[in-house]
Amino acid sequence: MERRYPVGIQTFSEIIQGGYVYVDKTDLMWQLQNTSKFIFLSRPRRFGKSLLTSTFHSFFDGDKKLFEGLKVMQLEKEWIKYPVLHFDISRLKYKAVSLYAAELNRQMQKYEEEYGSNPAETTPGMKLAGIIERAWKKTGRRVVVIIDEYDAPLLEHLHEDEQLKEVRAIMQEFYQQLKAGDEYIRFCFITGITKFSQLSIFSTINNLTNISMTPEFSAICGITEEELTTVMQEDIKIMAKAYGCQPDEMHAKLKTMYDGYKFSRNSADIYNPFSLMKAFLLKDIASYWFESGTPTFLIHQLERFQTDITTMDSIEADAIAFDQPTDALEDALPLLYQAGYLTIKDYDATTEMYTLALPNKEVRTGLIRGLIPRYLGLNSRDAQGFAVRLWKALRVDDIEQALQEMKSYLASLPYVEDFKKKLEDTATREGFYEYTFYLIFSMLNLYARTQVKCISGRIDMLVKMPTTLYVFEFKVDGAAQDALSQIDTRGYAIPYQAGDRRIVKVGVSFSSTSRTIEDWMVKAE
Repeated sequence: MERRYPVGIQTFSEIIQGGYVYVDKTDLMWQLQNTSKFIFLSRPRRFGKSLLTSTFHSFFDGDKKLFEGLKVMQLEKEWIKYPVLHFDISRLKYKAVSLYAAELNRQMQKYEEEYGSNPAETTPGMKLAGIIERAWKKTGRRVVVIIDEYDAPLLEHLHEDEQLKEVRAIMQEFYQQLKAGDEYIRFCFITGITKFSQLSIFSTINNLTNISMTPEFSAICGITEEELTTVMQEDIKIMAKAYGCQPDEMHAKLKTMYDGYKFSRNSADIYNPFSLMKAFLLKDIASYWFESGTPTFLIHQLERFQTDITTMDSIEADAIAFDQPTDALEDALPLLYQAGYLTIKDYDATTEMYTLALPNKEVRTGLIRGLIPRYLGLNSRDAQGFAVRLWKALRVDDIEQALQEMKSYLASLPYVEDFKKKLEDTATREGFYEYTFYLIFSMLNLYARTQVKCISGRIDMLVKMPTTLYVFEFKVDGAAQDALSQIDTRGYAIPYQAGDRRIVKVGVSFSSTSRTIEDWMVKAE
């Protein structure tokens, strides 16, 4: 039979009844609902949170038939039907703030029809409180409340102070009823991307358990390596056939593109489920996570905190540093982690320090392409055309042609007002070009690192190609020869001479007048 992939389908019953590929997480779901009454889970967008909430809905609705053959059947014995209140807060996005209350009321209308209403309940919070109490009285069972994407409207207005206050007031009046209705609630499950500490959902629910970094639940969303090579082994074979390669080669391609997420210190590597399923559906590896572009709220925060993305290949931090509330940010690190642009790569138990980095090729490429138009003032189509020409030159190790393409490209960039100061300030000129080179090389998904430490100083940039290692030194209004000589006199290439790549030293001179490459010198070993 043809394999069916649930791309865009977030309803558990539809996936099971429609015979779609399903990776069984019901054992983790069962364990989770026995862990605590109020639970919060943070995961990046398109990572399976909505499917998990739908699975909880079917489970607490007592729909046993849907779970036949799944792991939970060996664990659950009672299959009690509870009254379930399920809210999708992401539906408030793209609506005027003045319509938020109306949308919340609309989602509660069906529950009022089932459990009754009270004309005196005039706000979303009052209606929610009334529904919870009446559902308990009518059924004799405590209520299950499921809230998916609780922070969607808050993130929509994260950079708009006045509107954010208005949104927070509406949502706080709604969420605070969860604490008030504690005695009537059996289980409350809340998902989102970020944490807003000043919202009542965190400030008043004292027993809210945040399992976002709990090792035993780190794989509750997403697809693990083991799941890919067992449940989805057939899918790898099908895609390998479409690509004309062996299954192990196909596996390696998928791993490079979509794997690499970790959500706790002991987490297995996890694949992006949305991108993986869509790749299997279309038989094509592409950056599906970025089809709708880099979220506006993230771009604004990167600009607000002047985030240096050249450091995102390896950042050391303790858990407090990247698990901060979104409304108390001191830098963009917590938001980058919570939104899935950074992930845990390593943990040192002795120092209790984490190493964070970009998860995979999909995130690196998508993030850079989202930033280039904002940073360089050039549209993505122009950037793509240049990238193709640059890649063709680098692929055949023609660094001379590559630098010529780079020179022409930089000369074509608009003189963006935001960066005049950087070019006028001698202390930041070199860093500006270094950052620009990093963006361009990273857009091609090449291994590019800036300010690489060595015993005699810092290398401006290293770029690794399959057979060649380029060592760059940059000078602004200086001589390319001086830049090349610095590589030799400080021995920047020495640590890499034992490797199997050919070493090419490149000294590059920039002109602050023409704002592009003035000259370069190349020396191959």
